[in-house]
Amino acid sequence: MEGHAPDIALSMLIIFGSAKLLAEVFERLSLPAIVGEIVAGTLIGPSVLNWIQPNLVVTALAELGVMFLLFRVGLEVKASEMMRVGATASIVATLGVLAPLGLGYLIMRLWGYPVTESLFVGAAMVATSVGITAQVLNAKGLLHLVSSKIILAAAVIDDVLGLIVLAIVSSLAKGDVNVVEIATIALLAIGFTVLIATLGTRTAKRIVPAAGERLKSSEAQFNIALVVLFGLSVLAVFAGVAAIIGAFLAGMALAETVSHRVHDMTSGISELLVPFFLADIGLRLDVSVFRDPQLLLLSIVILVAAVLSKLVGCGGGAFQLGWRGMLQTGFGMVPRGEVGMVVAQLGLSLGVIEKPIYGVVVFMAVATTLVAPPLLAFSFRGEQPVSPREEFQIG
Repeated sequence: MEGHAPDIALSMLIIFGSAKLLAEVFERLSLPAIVGEIVAGTLIGPSVLNWIQPNLVVTALAELGVMFLLFRVGLEVKASEMMRVGATASIVATLGVLAPLGLGYLIMRLWGYPVTESLFVGAAMVATSVGITAQVLNAKGLLHLVSSKIILAAAVIDDVLGLIVLAIVSSLAKGDVNVVEIATIALLAIGFTVLIATLGTRTAKRIVPAAGERLKSSEAQFNIALVVLFGLSVLAVFAGVAAIIGAFLAGMALAETVSHRVHDMTSGISELLVPFFLADIGLRLDVSVFRDPQLLLLSIVILVAAVLSKLVGCGGGAFQLGWRGMLQTGFGMVPRGEVGMVVAQLGLSLGVIEKPIYGVVVFMAVATTLVAPPLLAFSFRGEQPVSPREEFQIG
């Protein structure tokens, strides 16, 4: 698919149509819709029907989808509320990094794999795909809960800590631990996140309304919001963290400034693009891990460890919320999604992860993404939902 219009249109039709069809089927079966969209990607992908191969067009749409998803979630979260849970979120994120890193490394070493390969698998288990949990919480109208805010804040911190872990592990793989480079990456990532989280809202309140009044465009606020979204996403990448963290911080900075019209337009774009993000995760599932019994057993052990390490680590960090809040926080940090696959891809490119172990990590990333929504639905059952519009009025 080299960018020809019919090919792009056909790819979009197959992916979007199958994702929404499976979402409807899963909804009717009282299962999370996003699981259906991920399963749709697996069915139409190379592992089953082979209708669609992962390609640049799908990847671009997927990346845009998760950026708009996190921007949309950020628009519904006030920075002041996130800062209130900052201390708890920091504990949750730190324990949620140490537990899976240590457990993943230990399992791989016991299985007989080398130190560096074991470290990379542990590093892949550290990551949290906030996009999946954010989609579930947003769809259920649960973003107003304290546990939800802790999950979102912890996921941002987790991304920064995961970046530092990845930098250290990558340096070890290359045989040259550059302390100055690692410290620079850490300072840039932490500095960018803290700066935007603390000063973003105040800056937006001063600039956005005045700029909106001067511009003659009928959708001036939305245009400004998009510039902020893409601008902070780019800056996030330069700072060393994921673009989606910049997108989330952009939404959070604008949450108390932009009109409901911006919220509604962002929701419309998300509705179009998010299925590509979810289906793309399913597209990348490699079923070859099921052919080797030993590899299949390792995959299941790593999957169980990936779930339990986040449940115990992150849940334990939120002990003051009680058992229910601990379950919600732990399950909310379970999905690894595209972040885990990026770490595995880096290990493969450096030559420290072999193809079979790459398949194990991708299986873990996709499987944790599939099991997270039902676990979240279980832990959040009975909670009173609040629509974004109602929350805005309450706040």
